[in-house]
Amino acid sequence: MNIISTILKAKRGLNTKLDGGPTKMNETTPEEELQNLKKEVSRLRLEANLRKSLATQLEKQKKVAEDAKAEAMTKSQQLEAVSGQLAKYLSPQIYESIFSGKQNVEIKSYRKKLTVFFSDIINFTNISETLESEELTALLNFYLNEMSQIALSFGGTIDKYIGDAVMIFFGDPETLGIEEDAHRCVSMAIAMQKRMVELQGYWGKQFGLKQDLQIRIGINTGYCTVGNFGSEDRLDYTVVGAAVNLASRLEGAAPASSILISEETFLQVQQHFDFKEATELELKGVGRKVKSYEVMIDDYEVRKILNFSGDSYDLTVRKDQLGEKDIDALKKIISEL
Repeated sequence: MNIISTILKAKRGLNTKLDGGPTKMNETTPEEELQNLKKEVSRLRLEANLRKSLATQLEKQKKVAEDAKAEAMTKSQQLEAVSGQLAKYLSPQIYESIFSGKQNVEIKSYRKKLTVFFSDIINFTNISETLESEELTALLNFYLNEMSQIALSFGGTIDKYIGDAVMIFFGDPETLGIEEDAHRCVSMAIAMQKRMVELQGYWGKQFGLKQDLQIRIGINTGYCTVGNFGSEDRLDYTVVGAAVNLASRLEGAAPASSILISEETFLQVQQHFDFKEATELELKGVGRKVKSYEVMIDDYEVRKILNFSGDSYDLTVRKDQLGEKDIDALKKIISEL
């Protein structure tokens, strides 16, 4: 109590006028001063408790936020892992269009001009009867992986695998134009046949086959119905229509190790490749004779063609056959214009 009295006396001294005269209006009793001091102490204690409580709440909120962030990150990683696994069941182009939001997952289709590709292994049924299931699985997976890598490198949309058969189309969901889509498809087919030549001898060493695998390919360009088909619970993104059926029939009619294309595809790519003489085929399920062309597969099948065009001229040059005499002749023609 003596200490408090001392504090109170010191405080009263502050209420003294500058000339030393006491200010009676500000004078308070020791009891009042003590009461005020207790209130001040209580206020300070309350503020301290509030600060402590607020700090505790902030720490809790911080922990909740950190836990939520960690949980979100874990779920994101899990979702990424699952989506990565799901991607293996979809063509990369379809996967990208769906997960980027460009395309809705709903029953929907539309008409579009596409180039459709079919291939299968010659005599695969007989081959499958000579192999154990494990060997057949390993062989088929290796073959499909080789073909798929080529397809993706050319931008093809892998529709499905049907046993040993492969269905691919160009022009959806992204297109480079009807002509370029067809060009890429035929280029892809040539690359596949060349890869099969490179693998000659491998099938016997690795899988015990007496003969090397051979494939045949059919290609057609035409309007198809493309989109999601199925039910609300299970959808399949694919293409259907007469143009698809024709590509499949051409594949069935193609000789071993060959590429057979329709006239519609030929018209799009005739400037880029060499072909054998056209033949007319009667195909099952097609109500007319079909004009077809077999692509020549050798070191010269892709022409080195340069096209120059303007408002008043259109010039096509086969670079691989252009000699010095041809160049001189061109210069002379231009100089005389």
